[in-house]
Amino acid sequence: MRIANHAGRAVILTSDSTGTDVHTASEGRFGPSLPAVYDHWKDFTDWAGSYTARTADVIIDRAALGSPSPRPPQVFAIGLNYQAHASEAGYQSSDEMPPVFTKFVSAMTGPDTVVPLPADGRVDWEVELVVVIGTEAKNVAADAAWRHVAGLSIGQDFSERVTQNAGQAPQFSLGKSFEGFSPVGPWLVTPDEFPNPDAIKLGCSIDGEPMQNGTTADMIFSVPRVIESLSRIVRLLPGDIIFTGTPSGVGIGRSPQRFLSPGETLLTWIDGIGEINQSFVAARAEVLA
Repeated sequence: MRIANHAGRAVILTSDSTGTDVHTASEGRFGPSLPAVYDHWKDFTDWAGSYTARTADVIIDRAALGSPSPRPPQVFAIGLNYQAHASEAGYQSSDEMPPVFTKFVSAMTGPDTVVPLPADGRVDWEVELVVVIGTEAKNVAADAAWRHVAGLSIGQDFSERVTQNAGQAPQFSLGKSFEGFSPVGPWLVTPDEFPNPDAIKLGCSIDGEPMQNGTTADMIFSVPRVIESLSRIVRLLPGDIIFTGTPSGVGIGRSPQRFLSPGETLLTWIDGIGEINQSFVAARAEVLA
């Protein structure tokens, strides 16, 4: 099942261009927003699995697509979670949980956006498989973790490397939370749609030039292990987002290093989900009274 946040309403896709409005089809039982659906995820999936009278009453407009979880209670991001990326960043992998940080909710956007690049910054790209939690999870074993996942989506963990590495200690969360730095979409795809949800290809390109091309099978901590490790400490809530890490090929790891520039376009893709698109402009200085 593929579910979109379309013009603020939950829509089950019947194709890439049409869908069924959940609130209308369920006679008001679920929705109308996608966050409201997460509050009753198990009941919703039971209903959706038995609902056969789907009609294409929504024409999908990509400009109307928002993040599949626009107001996540919590946002987690996992760093250095692919062996080759850890190596290009100068780290050795270990069996301990990779670094965990957050991306602030104000940075969240939908799938097709224009991203302002901070002046004097060095903004990097990081394609990531995004997990959206469907049911509350605490002390969950890895072999049960997928049961708590609502679905998967595409994300970019944009990183402004100057801010990220400024000061006496890294400022990961701030460096990754500028305006527009957390695009997610184009929709949510439930795990059962994938032949193997632990081995999904993903990548990105700038103006048609490939930058990253990897597979989640290369994760140091798989999605189930990430959920197991996080849920030992925190209670994962419906609608929570987890950015699960990026494969190799980021700009800071290249020789010479490369960063995003105004006028460029980034296409990010994940097999079985689709693509998101970002273009870049120079940020304008704003003076607040």
